[in-house]
Amino acid sequence: MQDTTAFGFSDLAKQASLQPKEALLTSGKSNKGLQIGIPKETTLQEHRCPLTPSAIHVLSSNGCEVWIESGAGKGAWFSDQEFSEAGAKICYSKEEIFNAEIIVKVEPLTDDELKLLKADQLVISAIQHCAKSESYIKSLMNKKANAIAFEFLKDVDEEYPVVKSMSEIAGYSAISIATELLSVNRGGKGEMFGGIVGIPPTEVVIIGAGTVGKSAAKAALGFGAMVKVFDHSLNNLRALQQSVSQSIFTSLIHPKILQKALLSADVAIGCIRNEEGRSPVIISEEQVMQMKSGSVIIDISIDQGGIFETSETTNHAQPTFVKHDVIHYCVPNITSRVSRTASYALSNVLSPLLLNLNDSKSLTELLYKNPGIRSGAFVFKGSLTNPHLGKRLNIYHKDLDLLLATHL
Repeated sequence: MQDTTAFGFSDLAKQASLQPKEALLTSGKSNKGLQIGIPKETTLQEHRCPLTPSAIHVLSSNGCEVWIESGAGKGAWFSDQEFSEAGAKICYSKEEIFNAEIIVKVEPLTDDELKLLKADQLVISAIQHCAKSESYIKSLMNKKANAIAFEFLKDVDEEYPVVKSMSEIAGYSAISIATELLSVNRGGKGEMFGGIVGIPPTEVVIIGAGTVGKSAAKAALGFGAMVKVFDHSLNNLRALQQSVSQSIFTSLIHPKILQKALLSADVAIGCIRNEEGRSPVIISEEQVMQMKSGSVIIDISIDQGGIFETSETTNHAQPTFVKHDVIHYCVPNITSRVSRTASYALSNVLSPLLLNLNDSKSLTELLYKNPGIRSGAFVFKGSLTNPHLGKRLNIYHKDLDLLLATHL
């Protein structure tokens, strides 16, 4: 039987954690549960944690060993004690964490973490498609590792659950940020969004009618703003109209109509994604120059390059800059601003995946039987399997389905 003394269980908790273990085993699977390592995030201003204490409790109760680096949950207000009481082992070095079979992170591995990676280890993290270099991908390949990008995972409805959750958070956060930036103590014009009798409401232009746009529109309408939404897709606009449960201005992205809306806009939010690479530049510098003085741009698409030509990547410490008398907010990891909420959202997707893997005979079997998880795999046993990455970085990629068939 597994010795759980190191995980801080009482005798009763030990029994509870071990009782369901045999029932979870599948034929041909060893008695040893997964070893899951969670390193502390070291990327600038990344405060999210991929698994919450409640998720770790469930994993531990199903026979998994969870090792977490001390302080990994601090940015999301989770203490080492909470993780320990949930069944995790607290580690004090990355070297110890990287002895686990599976490494779970929010941000991609750093260069130092890549050096610690071992052959056949599985890494589950973001990939940040547009930001990854050829050397990063080749380092994973040379290590003969396996890697799953959680933003590419799909659910039974063929949607991206992590992207959807983070997008909802980003959309609501964008309006919260806009209300702050319009106040005089943040350099704005001193305007409220609306809701005051006899005073015209703030005008908000949202470019993109996906999940981010829907959430931003709902939040802006709730504050009493006048909202205009643009998108390339009529289906997206129709779905947004139904989602907000009221009639609002919607339009396909026609340059003249969009430019007219921007001329009177107090807030412009960019939230168009491109699944294969950089997001398109939709708003030119000349159009930004014509916007009202003191207006606000929030470019949520900045993690893919941004849709405003004037956008430049900023961070949570210095989130804004002013260009052409327009306030720009271009922080790529906007959801880290509400790290605890975002951590719960990530954990809701990653913990079922890990339980599914714990129930499978191998990673190969898991990927073979689960197309949604398979869509997130981009390196398998040292081979690049994501065609978009292969094309962008000019790296030869292999068909994952064929690779899985040869390893079953």
